[in-house]
Amino acid sequence: MATRKDTALFILDRLGRPERFDVRPMFGEFALYADGKVVGLICDDQLYVKVLPESRSLERTCERAAPFPGAKDYYLVPEGGITGDRTLPDLLIRMSALLPYPKAKRTKRR
Repeated sequence: MATRKDTALFILDRLGRPERFDVRPMFGEFALYADGKVVGLICDDQLYVKVLPESRSLERTCERAAPFPGAKDYYLVPEGGITGDRTLPDLLIRMSALLPYPKAKRTKRR
């Protein structure tokens, strides 16, 4: 089931800081970016955050689940964690500081 754009915009609104967060469509779902780096996915109208040592604090409130078949486990953030957790944006920004930037795509030569 594809994620509705309204869901992605709702999550962005709850995270605040529009200069730091962005979503981009990806095969009917969305990738969540913090400072230009992928920190999570929005699949089936649910937020999934990468499992990293920096995101270990989510272990108490989130279960682990795969966003799509064959994917690694992510933390599945419940709706209450999106709307009520004021530490989530800071956590995502800390995660992005430790992640590498995506590799630049190479152009094909003719």
